[in-house]
Amino acid sequence: MKENWDVVIVGGGLAGYIAANYLAKYNLSILLVEKEKSTGGRAKTKQMKKQYFNLGPHALYKNGIAAKTLKELSIQPHGKKPTLQGILMEKDSIYTAPFRIKEILSTTYLTWHERKEWVSIMVRLNSIQSTTIHSLTFKQFVEQIVSSPKVQALLYLLARLSTYCHAPETVSAHVIVSHLQMVNGGVLYLDYGWQSLIDELHNQAVLSGVTIRPQCKVRKISSREQGHFDIIVDNQEYLQSKYVIYTANPSDLLTILKLEKYKSFLQSIIPVKGSTLDVALTNLPFPKRLLALGIDNPIYYSVHSKFATLSNDTNTVILHLFKYHKPNEHIDPQTINAELTNTLSKLQPGWKNALIAKRFIPNLVVNQRLPQVGDEKVIRELRNPMHHFYLAGDWLSTSYMLAEAAVESGKKAALQIIDKERMYMNASQSGRL
Repeated sequence: MKENWDVVIVGGGLAGYIAANYLAKYNLSILLVEKEKSTGGRAKTKQMKKQYFNLGPHALYKNGIAAKTLKELSIQPHGKKPTLQGILMEKDSIYTAPFRIKEILSTTYLTWHERKEWVSIMVRLNSIQSTTIHSLTFKQFVEQIVSSPKVQALLYLLARLSTYCHAPETVSAHVIVSHLQMVNGGVLYLDYGWQSLIDELHNQAVLSGVTIRPQCKVRKISSREQGHFDIIVDNQEYLQSKYVIYTANPSDLLTILKLEKYKSFLQSIIPVKGSTLDVALTNLPFPKRLLALGIDNPIYYSVHSKFATLSNDTNTVILHLFKYHKPNEHIDPQTINAELTNTLSKLQPGWKNALIAKRFIPNLVVNQRLPQVGDEKVIRELRNPMHHFYLAGDWLSTSYMLAEAAVESGKKAALQIIDKERMYMNASQSGRL
């Protein structure tokens, strides 16, 4: 069986749905295929015992690219901005986290001189042109602008918090600073999880005429003359398309499409990973402990249900513990699970007596590519590696990661197709085609 489409979008995550919704505004036949039973990618939310669990901790930048793009599509995220009031953990010591003026003045983690340096760098961060630090790793950048080891440690902590990256020695300073500037505008924890965004995007796309096909894995894509493509999916079904937007994993690209020019780069991509312990409780033994961040040990703890509806029972507590991994780090899941469990027991003694549900995921991929210095040129080329073929996803931005990159690249791919269609239409009307 052969089907013909104007656009086939591979992958039903944020990038794919953003592209589909922009393309749906034009008179194009659009098919979005997803290999899993349900769409959403890493924005999926799973219900466990009527509790809503994201794939680990998620937050949406209030002033980021994703929020602005969703607004363009008339998608309104619902949730609240979490507090920055929390604690820092270092070995056996606990300190007040210096993220607000009151806590900067009261914390014992910093000396008065270090407080001044911390405030100075936080103000300065907002005015730094991130494009001027393309050639620096985040560690090089931090060491250039900060002298205090404790203030440096705080910047590394904020980098982990805003990007999940635990690799200051290799990650691009430009990308990290871009995210630090966005996080200063605040974030939202979303009601009913990130699946609420996917569901809105899905419904809007379907109502606009987009066909969504889950459990449809792409096996092979080959180009024909004039930029058209033959696409083989499961059960040897055969699709033809004028355009393709690929938003799935970069690791699958080389088996699906011939991209010999970029083979070395694609094989060298390092994903950003971590381990998450997601927990639902009937109540919080110590209700004021909402946020805790490790300084020497890269651990995150936050109570998300304080700021978002994540259960059908408004009294239920949903919290996340997360361990950030270094690139290519070999971890023992049992050890990490025990470490996160023990951390929760220190922060919330007696939590097991209030347990409703929990889920531990080791080696969770939170971003497909660790952005490194020098990647920019090949990433720009890869967005459009051949005529009428476009790539999008969280790994295909030169300035952002995570949802910001997925949304930015998905929109960009869609607009490029729209521009081409307008060009062809104008040329046809003027008699040149």
